Amino acid sequence: MSKVIINKNQFLYLLFVSVLLASGNSQSDGTIKLGSSIFASGDDSSSWLSPNGVFAFGFRRPGDQDLFLLAIWFEKIPDKTIVWYANGDNPAGKESKIELTNDGQLKLTGSSGEVLWEAESSSNRPTHAALLDSGNFVLGNGNSSSYIWESFKHPADTILPTQVLEVGAVLSSRKSPTNYSRGKFQMRFLSNGDLVLNPIVLPSGLAYPSYYQSGTADDSNRVNSGIRVTFNDSGEIYINRRNGNATKLTSGSFFSTKDNYVRASIDFDGLFTLYAHPKAPNNGTWVYSWSSIWFVPEDICSSMVGDGGIGSWIGDEGSGACGFNAICTLDSAGRPACNCLPGFSYTDTNNKYSDCKQEKVQRCDPGVSNQDELYDMRELPNTYWPTSANYDRFPLTNEDDCRRSCLNDCNCLLTTMKEGNCWKKKMPISNGRVERDTYGKALVKVPRFDNSSQVSESTNSDKGPKDNSALNLVLAILLGSSVFLNFLLFLAIGFCLYFFIYKRNERKIVSSIMETSLRPFSYMELDEATDGFKEELGRGAFGTVYKGVVSSSYSTNIVAVKKLDRWAEETEKEFKTEATTIAKTHHKNLVRLLGFCDEDPHRLLVYEFMSNGTLASFLFGILRPDWNKRIQMAIGVARGLMYLHEECSTQIIHCDIKPQNILLDDSFTARISDFGLAKLLINDQTRTQTAIRGTKGYVAPEWFRSTPVTAKVDTYSYGVVLLEIICCRKNVELDVENEEEVILSDWVYDCYKQKKLEKLVETDEEARSDMKRVQRLVMIAIWCIQEDPSLRPFMKNVVQMLEGVIEVSSPPSPSPYSSFKGVGPYGSKKSV
Repeated sequence: MSKVIINKNQFLYLLFVSVLLASGNSQSDGTIKLGSSIFASGDDSSSWLSPNGVFAFGFRRPGDQDLFLLAIWFEKIPDKTIVWYANGDNPAGKESKIELTNDGQLKLTGSSGEVLWEAESSSNRPTHAALLDSGNFVLGNGNSSSYIWESFKHPADTILPTQVLEVGAVLSSRKSPTNYSRGKFQMRFLSNGDLVLNPIVLPSGLAYPSYYQSGTADDSNRVNSGIRVTFNDSGEIYINRRNGNATKLTSGSFFSTKDNYVRASIDFDGLFTLYAHPKAPNNGTWVYSWSSIWFVPEDICSSMVGDGGIGSWIGDEGSGACGFNAICTLDSAGRPACNCLPGFSYTDTNNKYSDCKQEKVQRCDPGVSNQDELYDMRELPNTYWPTSANYDRFPLTNEDDCRRSCLNDCNCLLTTMKEGNCWKKKMPISNGRVERDTYGKALVKVPRFDNSSQVSESTNSDKGPKDNSALNLVLAILLGSSVFLNFLLFLAIGFCLYFFIYKRNERKIVSSIMETSLRPFSYMELDEATDGFKEELGRGAFGTVYKGVVSSSYSTNIVAVKKLDRWAEETEKEFKTEATTIAKTHHKNLVRLLGFCDEDPHRLLVYEFMSNGTLASFLFGILRPDWNKRIQMAIGVARGLMYLHEECSTQIIHCDIKPQNILLDDSFTARISDFGLAKLLINDQTRTQTAIRGTKGYVAPEWFRSTPVTAKVDTYSYGVVLLEIICCRKNVELDVENEEEVILSDWVYDCYKQKKLEKLVETDEEARSDMKRVQRLVMIAIWCIQEDPSLRPFMKNVVQMLEGVIEVSSPPSPSPYSSFKGVGPYGSKKSV
């Protein structure tokens, strides 16, 4: 019997081929022969499969266009997830070809024969290729014990079990879920043994400082540093150290790799994530997708602007987790969600992680004394840019100083208020994030609808060179005409003067309003804007509100048009005074008056449209509103009233604060509306004598005593509204089982006195977990509804108590028969 002698290389080659054949494959002999090729046609059946059929190699079309990636993907699941790709920055067109040439080159060529990509060449000539069961595509040679080229050594954005990353390995994120161009994040295994995540500069690829570090570098003792990253077949990721130890990166409960496919990717949003997907459908139906099992960093929004420690950013370059002029916040799964600043939109509408651009470029107009006419300051609670574009700061004395400093500064885009400082920032803004647990906020300067050109035209229409030319013409005619013609001319001039004086007197009511730069509307314009006053939004004491659409040369806006039905009951003087003053109010918690119509017998006011209705519908609807959102609304209403009472040039008492008169904008910011009952006080006046105004249940007791009223009547009404916000119920409810609960204010004080405040929020889990704040809010509300006006705090004090600036003392009974006398809401005397 003769012996068959084979050398080592021949043995390895036979072993390699036998393993492929034993596993089963879609190729006839388990290998891809020289000269084999696949064309990009959209037919996924023309792909090379792994022996077990789990993976496929060929062309994938990531979107709807006829562009293709040379890729490896999971073949046995519905979404065909791509785990490797060669030409993300240069997709191939139809009829492109991947070929293992006869001389052993793996080459991707376009339809015209141009080379789009090719595997790195080697001195060893491949004799075959294969897609292994691990998902690794390899080029092999029977005379070599190692692969000549393999996809595992050239990863894209994903690694698979059994894959190893050596020092210098790089994974790059894609640009978006469907765009496989290189994105702005990468994962690198550095020569010092650290695995890091960092943003990059595109298109150069320059690396910014890392926002995550594995902590496996050891510069003092190189033996302890990392040497390779291993993704084992159990779905766990380790960093092997030079001393033989290993550091496990992944944590938590993992799905069994026996029942699940596993992969790990540097995602387009910057997180390095471990995923699992069931291998088999459930009762014949695929009801599962990829599940995120573990990811780093835990809070990428904050990691981008950290202190430089393990897992944090140490620089201030780049845009951060989101694009420039955007804000990063974490969603319920802990992943970053990006939103543009108010007044900005995405540069790439298909990518919400792209930069944001201004929709209307701010202009610098130092000639405008009141910048409120040009800009709004939009509030962003708990939003910060810790390192971005700070160019000025000063100690924060009050919010309005910070706001106006930015308004009157041409360079200022936004201002942040935190830790006693007002910071001003300019474009571009980067590294923005929301911090839920830190008190503070940002104010963003957003251009308003600009009607200055209309004002300018109307202002100049009655004066200037045109008037002088007309006068010169009249004089020339008088001097050069006959007596008869002069007589006729004098008659004509007299008639014109009479007509002019008559019209001027007729327009007196609107002249002062015009000075506020409000837009004047004709009745016909508003009739058309509301489609004949078709869609009614609500009814108030003085009129009905309709939804309308008005256009200008700049934009088209939805508005609320209030048609005054009781004009005859108000004098023209009072209407003029109140409308003029209210038109000059500008605050984020007030609904802004945009324009007016004054054509006998029509009196109409045009307001901003509030898309989320009234606070009443929010509080008393079927679903219970979010607790934190309700608190922000309560603070917003208080700030709006403080502005009316203390920050306007003429103090305004609203006189009808109730949930129906508080509207919610598209971000659910509370905005006080309906100044139809407002009463104005001149600077040296503190009280006013007037007939009863307001709505039953919210009216302060002094209205019924025929005594002068003060701004404290609004404090009382606010206290009732605050109780309704806390309890999500109306101040009077007749259909309750317990008679003690009919009147909300009485029931609340009883619960407070008996230390049973949990009864007020017994069906509100969020509020029940925040009982310390519930107690504080209840105490503030009880101070506000004191029957003795001198015991009620001013709204400025209410805001300070709500924001925790001053302490709140225990309130007395609101009843005037209480024996308690003389102490205010935070321990002071009646002078509060």
